[in-house]
Amino acid sequence: MIDSLSGVVQHKEPSLMVIACGGVGYACRVSLQTAAAAGAVGEETMLMTHLAVREDEIALYGFATRSERTCFLQLLGVSGVGPKAALSILSDLSPDRFALAVAAGDYKVFTKTKGVGPKLAQRIVLELKDKVAKTAQSAGYADAAAVQPVGGAMEEAMAALMVLGYGQSEVAGVLSVMDPALPASELIRLSLMQLGKQMFG
Repeated sequence: MIDSLSGVVQHKEPSLMVIACGGVGYACRVSLQTAAAAGAVGEETMLMTHLAVREDEIALYGFATRSERTCFLQLLGVSGVGPKAALSILSDLSPDRFALAVAAGDYKVFTKTKGVGPKLAQRIVLELKDKVAKTAQSAGYADAAAVQPVGGAMEEAMAALMVLGYGQSEVAGVLSVMDPALPASELIRLSLMQLGKQMFG
């Protein structure tokens, strides 16, 4: 399996990059965000990759970050989402924004991507909620359960804020003084405001 490619950008389009490695040019399908972040033609770059093998096609997908690749693979696990739709979603949403939308149950964010209707958007949120929460914990947030406030909305807000990079203790402290009856999206919004105040005084 090809985990990553390091080389020179040989060719670049909005949805395709060719990376020259050891005399071989590897064509990688990419999101708009990866295309923008991965360097110009002639520059050195590194892409995380995923090799998809199907009966009629072998395709290599490239990602600027591991987190984007994780989101891509999670999306492929949703019934009705193929590689093209997954890349389109990740062209519109950063990994952080993707995780936040899933954790908050904000399916309408996904309907802004061309080809993603309300039913598919709701399925994405429904099928990925638990996976996104687990990803937040496995990405260096061990023992998160020990400090998570009780309640579904609180847990969703905790997971989303931790995915965004906030520490367990600071998130738990902010959420502990909030009304647990609030929906997850409102808890996240208020928490971000409070965390921003703490950061910038």
